[in-house]
Amino acid sequence: MSESSYSPRLRTAVVFCGAGTAGTYQAGVLRAMTEAGLKIDVLAGHGPGVMTALAGAIDGGARLWDASGPWSSPRLGGAYRWRQSLRLAGWGLVAAGAVLLSPLLVLALAAVLYAASLIAGLVHAPGAAAWLIDLYGRAMAVLFQPPIIPSIVPGALVLVMLLVFGVLAVTAASAWRREHSRRRLAGAFWWRLIGSPLEADEPAGVCVEALWQLVRGASNAPRPAPADIGRRYVEILSENLGQPGFRELLVGVHDLDARRDLVAAVLTGEPKAAFDRRRKGPGPREAEVMDLTGPTRAVLVDLLVGAQRLAVATAPHMMPFPADSYWRGEVHRISDRPELAVRLIDEVAGIGVEQVILVGAAPPAAVPHAMRARPIDMGGRIGEVVRSVESSAFEDAWSAAATRFSGVFVIRPDHNPIGPFDFGGVYDESSDRRRSIGELMQQGFDDAYRQFIEPIVATGDKIEEF
Repeated sequence: MSESSYSPRLRTAVVFCGAGTAGTYQAGVLRAMTEAGLKIDVLAGHGPGVMTALAGAIDGGARLWDASGPWSSPRLGGAYRWRQSLRLAGWGLVAAGAVLLSPLLVLALAAVLYAASLIAGLVHAPGAAAWLIDLYGRAMAVLFQPPIIPSIVPGALVLVMLLVFGVLAVTAASAWRREHSRRRLAGAFWWRLIGSPLEADEPAGVCVEALWQLVRGASNAPRPAPADIGRRYVEILSENLGQPGFRELLVGVHDLDARRDLVAAVLTGEPKAAFDRRRKGPGPREAEVMDLTGPTRAVLVDLLVGAQRLAVATAPHMMPFPADSYWRGEVHRISDRPELAVRLIDEVAGIGVEQVILVGAAPPAAVPHAMRARPIDMGGRIGEVVRSVESSAFEDAWSAAATRFSGVFVIRPDHNPIGPFDFGGVYDESSDRRRSIGELMQQGFDDAYRQFIEPIVATGDKIEEF
């Protein structure tokens, strides 16, 4: 345990950690830092933190917390939901189950009518009892003479199952075409049909649109190709580094094909020279880092989209490397991983950062008697796992930073019931009320002031760090 104090004279980096809804919390934190006039030299992030870092690096953070910003978009209602094919297949299986159980439903109806006729007889209503028995007889005649149920049920069941299989097959073929990959697939064809359980078009779509809004300026031109957006962003940032509101940038994703983390940067001066020296060093580092001021600037949007993908839970993003890069034009699958926070800590230390501010939406590790009800839906269960890993990764990043910098400061919520996929809000069992995504952004703003700006920046008091 050591003591350190914040100094605006030291080279400072902010590292944004987390997945999914963490971007909303980060936007609130960035707003507080901007309003407080905090001196920041480097912005780094992974997952939704890539969007936060991209916006903050070109003095565009206000776009993130604006009422029309990406984290307020109604399109997020479909973020990380079950893939459409799986939803349709699920409803198809429900229909198949209903068809299969229809004979049992007929028997249940017969039992109800028989019980009703007995009750009618007991209450001395022979007419009603006779009518119910006659109704049952006529219903059975319609269903079994001719044999409607014996002939229709098997055919309907086969038809529904064929529709389910067809939906999965068409979706798998469509996904294969979108990936623009013709690599041989190893394993059973059934896994290709099922694929990753969650959709990944959002929040990547709203993030790309937000990035275009940041770089388009007053232009009314239609949105260009992703590569052009990336080039335009890097030009704006590299030409204005050193001006108020513009900061150096580091973003990270994970390359599933190379089995490496990828770190891309826009730096200047000695930090850029230090980054280049490490990049050109021995070993595989050339395969893991990208200077975005070079030809790789065209993949910036790919990095942003890939950062919103979660390994296993969603399909990875297919990113083509430039032909003159280390990977010689190969197409790799990229996604986020919570442990990227530790890698970013190492990178910012290598470019001369002296103090770092870690921002994460995951609350601290649990204490005794703090267990909550477990989610029963599959999306909630996946989110629970992601949040747990995210919390542990944040602690690892904190420990790694403690020995690398003169000051390490942490902004994170004491309690955050909103999981990584809960863009529509969630019921908070602890407070017995529903929490919205807007409240999470406000919580980030309040936590930044309560945990860092007021007790540390404003007063200059020392704090204990682990």
